[in-house]
Amino acid sequence: MKIGFLFNHDCIHQISHTAPIICELVALEQDVTVITSSAEQEAHVRQTIASCSDRVRFVHIGIGRLARAINVVAKSFLPFQRIANLHENVRLFAGLDALVVPETTSALLKSHFGLDIKLIYFPHGAGDRSIGFRNVTRFFDLVLLPGAKTRDRMLENHLIRPEGHAVVGYPKFDTVDFSVRRRFFDNDRPTVLYNPHFDPILSSWWDMGLEVLEWFAGQDDYNLIFAPHVMLFRRKVHVSVEHRRIRLRRMIPERLRNLPHIRIDTGSQYSVDMSYTLAADIYLGDASSQIYEWIYRPRPCILLNSHGADWQGNPNYTHWNMGQVIDRVSALPHALAVAQEQQQPYAQRQKEAFQATFLTVPSQSAASRAAREIVHFLSQNKVLAA
Repeated sequence: MKIGFLFNHDCIHQISHTAPIICELVALEQDVTVITSSAEQEAHVRQTIASCSDRVRFVHIGIGRLARAINVVAKSFLPFQRIANLHENVRLFAGLDALVVPETTSALLKSHFGLDIKLIYFPHGAGDRSIGFRNVTRFFDLVLLPGAKTRDRMLENHLIRPEGHAVVGYPKFDTVDFSVRRRFFDNDRPTVLYNPHFDPILSSWWDMGLEVLEWFAGQDDYNLIFAPHVMLFRRKVHVSVEHRRIRLRRMIPERLRNLPHIRIDTGSQYSVDMSYTLAADIYLGDASSQIYEWIYRPRPCILLNSHGADWQGNPNYTHWNMGQVIDRVSALPHALAVAQEQQQPYAQRQKEAFQATFLTVPSQSAASRAAREIVHFLSQNKVLAA
């Protein structure tokens, strides 16, 4: 069977969620094509699948001159280039039996571009935001999921079918050496990871972020790694279609850069390969699904409620039950001071949340389980079609 893996995004953060499956499919003697829309993505995929990249076909896709001109303006308001990449390369996708994707824009191939293909979706991340549980999920023929939490919520909302999904685990974990903890500072102070999202409503960056950085700049008890979602500084204007909000991203003043106890990283590989989540001692965030990667090793979490959310009992904020929730930066010093002593009850919640969020089977990788589910699904459908 001809199986494609599409990486069609501005950044590389989605790649490790599906790329590890590629070598497992090659081992099962499947014909795999990797389709990327940037040299940066292709390089990262090649790095991730180095052991089998010579047995995989790579194809680069792009858009025409007119679409590129439109994208100059449209990219601030919608993922125009991603959509155009789909539309202008339908013929390429039509030559495949199945296409594996880590995002939902690709559903347009079926919903709007009339392509008859098996679409296989693996969400990039395991968070709680409502955007991860939208009706668009129904366009996918097979949905591969990291654990019971996401499965149960999708089933409850009738987004997936019993025969059209499988819980396989989290392939990104297959790529991480959890025994390695990088040192980013030459001192022994506790290190805080500040990881705001980019959403114009949910992210703390817009209304609290600079105040957070200013506070850390003026103290000498903690190190700070500022590593926001990689999309935050990719665009100057952020639009939330879901929450109907447009905001202009704030810049980081030069006085806050190059301080010895603050590391600012707005989009390197360290931001997406768990280097920072493994290196830090305290997590400071808001809506990012990275908090679920953080609790692989339970540690203190502090959540910033910058938008006055009535969060308790709301499934979109389930992760806020895993740490202290504060609604002003003036509360941050105390929250940090008591973080370790208050961790014990939160540690149990974090362990339970991790078990619900990620299927782990010591003798099997998530990528190998995903590959077998894909082959089984496509084989069954081939038999039914015959």
